[in-house]
Amino acid sequence: MRIPLYQIDAFTKQVLQGNPAAVCPLREWPDDALLQAVAAENNLSETAFFVGGAGRYRLRWFTPTTEIDLCGHATLAAAHVLYRELAVESGEIVFDSRSGPLTVRQDGQRITMDFPRREVRPHGETAALAAALGLAPGRVLEADHLMAVFDDETAVSALRPNQRLLEQLDAALVIATAPGRNSDYVCRVFAPKMGIAEDPVTGSAHCLLAPYWAERLGKTELFARHLSPRGGEVYCDLSDSGVRIAGHTVKYLQGELFL
Repeated sequence: MRIPLYQIDAFTKQVLQGNPAAVCPLREWPDDALLQAVAAENNLSETAFFVGGAGRYRLRWFTPTTEIDLCGHATLAAAHVLYRELAVESGEIVFDSRSGPLTVRQDGQRITMDFPRREVRPHGETAALAAALGLAPGRVLEADHLMAVFDDETAVSALRPNQRLLEQLDAALVIATAPGRNSDYVCRVFAPKMGIAEDPVTGSAHCLLAPYWAERLGKTELFARHLSPRGGEVYCDLSDSGVRIAGHTVKYLQGELFL
């Protein structure tokens, strides 16, 4: 069996930056064990697989160790493959996923995704998170994940978290964020429970981040930078029910799997 493979750098205009995702278009679904084995072999934060046609596709995401419910950068990468590699002409594409239908569209040089909105609430226990991050945040919030809010981007950039302690927290993702100097806000995302020490850019994190910063800054259109070593840029626009998350993409690699 031969399967096409693309590796796309998402949320960046430059190759070797942003967050790399593998994308495999499929004619039909093989066993889940094979999907997981391919994701482990790729050893990227996510590998995306899709099946479908005529503008509607079933999309699934796998880390090297597990299938996940929602992934921004691999959705962006899958849309890149459909629009720019497979020449799909649909104005909008709908991905059916474990988090419901996700609509994407081309927006000039960017690709825009409609993602769900997550409202954060105060999180009572801060000591364990402060110990794991090595620095106490000003506020700790939670929704699906933990969000540590710092006073400035220098603190976020300087974090050197203890991965073992992060893995002991009751959260799949730990997001560190602060106001940005040259952006509305900055962030970093750690996910050791999913086999990812630090995700270069996490689109789904902005389901939490964008509503929080929109309320705090009094604006609905936001520009964010990820401060991971690879870096990345994310554009967000809030709607009444969701978050439109947009970014650039660039192809790094194209080939075939022989299975």
